[in-house]
Amino acid sequence: MHQLDRQAFDVIVVGSGPGGASVARELARRQLRVLIFEQGSAAPLQGTLSQMAGIAAVPGKGAFIHRDASLLVSGIAAGGTTTINFATAAPPPLPMFAAHGIDLAPALESLRAELPMAPLPDELIGPMAKRIQQGAAARKLGWRKLDKLIRPQICRTGCWRCVYGCPFGAKWTARNFLDEAVELGAIVVDRAKVEQVIVENGQATGVRYRRDGAMHQALGANVVLAGGGIGSPRLLHRSGLHAESSAFFSDPVIAVMGVVDDIDGGAEVPMAAGMYLHEEGIALADMTLPKPMYQAFAAQVGRLDRLMSHAQTLTLMVKIRDDIGGAIGPRWVDKTLTAGDRGKLATGVGMAREILRAAGGKKIFKSWHFAAHPGGSLRIGDVVDSNLQTTTRNLFVCDASVIPESWGLPPTLTLLCLGKRLGTNLAV
Repeated sequence: MHQLDRQAFDVIVVGSGPGGASVARELARRQLRVLIFEQGSAAPLQGTLSQMAGIAAVPGKGAFIHRDASLLVSGIAAGGTTTINFATAAPPPLPMFAAHGIDLAPALESLRAELPMAPLPDELIGPMAKRIQQGAAARKLGWRKLDKLIRPQICRTGCWRCVYGCPFGAKWTARNFLDEAVELGAIVVDRAKVEQVIVENGQATGVRYRRDGAMHQALGANVVLAGGGIGSPRLLHRSGLHAESSAFFSDPVIAVMGVVDDIDGGAEVPMAAGMYLHEEGIALADMTLPKPMYQAFAAQVGRLDRLMSHAQTLTLMVKIRDDIGGAIGPRWVDKTLTAGDRGKLATGVGMAREILRAAGGKKIFKSWHFAAHPGGSLRIGDVVDSNLQTTTRNLFVCDASVIPESWGLPPTLTLLCLGKRLGTNLAV
């Protein structure tokens, strides 16, 4: 590893999630010298519970507890949270970014032309998702198929590994862009934690990182932080470039579940279809989960009588656009839901209960809330400018932390667009 200490790169990217992988690929395509650091492992995805737990559910590594009883999950691995997400491609909120002088439409058009992004064919939609859709239709709700980052020709009917890390290559992840960047000459260093940005004369010139118990440094003409809504503000703070804590949004989620008697399922692609109430800031979708995760939700709220009902339980996701608040600190995360947040969740849960009843669901119960989209902690117009540059020259941020307002939908496609735009700009 010491050989990196003596090299100079055009760009150092810290983090390999959708923002980091996208910007790295654009730079590598233009033959720039790119070095990518990833705190987690780049080991192949196996689709196992144990590997997923190591990526996202180890306290102090990828999971954080809100004071308001919410589990905040963040993927720590090559590809970031895309390795374990539901592969839903929500289009970016173009007007939100246009208000800050950022046009993401060209990047979106380009990505749509190359990504495996479309609704699932009917044969890949499981019986539970179909039953939930019938319940929504009975309530005359605007339920529709959602765009998925999935290759249908590879996806296996009756598989349940989306959230564990697809081992078959059917689910697109940021690793695909990362692999392309490496083929074009970029260097990836995994299991390396960047501890500090090196700044000289008000300009970022590299990073200091820890790997295998030793400290090293790497030098670069530009540094792009893509460590996520939690990781990037913490790194800026450790570098003396940001306040100790940052407010943020988290997109709280509640799972609402009900048993039906005539289905034997539980293994299908989650979030095949759903709806989003933009004005209300409420999203709903089917969310069939692997058996251990379902059982954890049931046990969490004391429904031990439901532990063995996974194959007959319909699950609906209720997600809201929460108010920005709380704080991400150096070693802690704290966020309490506002009265408005609680009202949205109550409305969404009520709608989910109606859908489940219309679908024949009984013995309906709900989980506590959890969250998986921390962002807005280094917002555009506040901490970074329209070029995603901080007040430190040649230091940029490209992850969910820069999203300027709370939004309430999966940010993967938005971050890919931001990364493509930033990479194109940096290469000029």
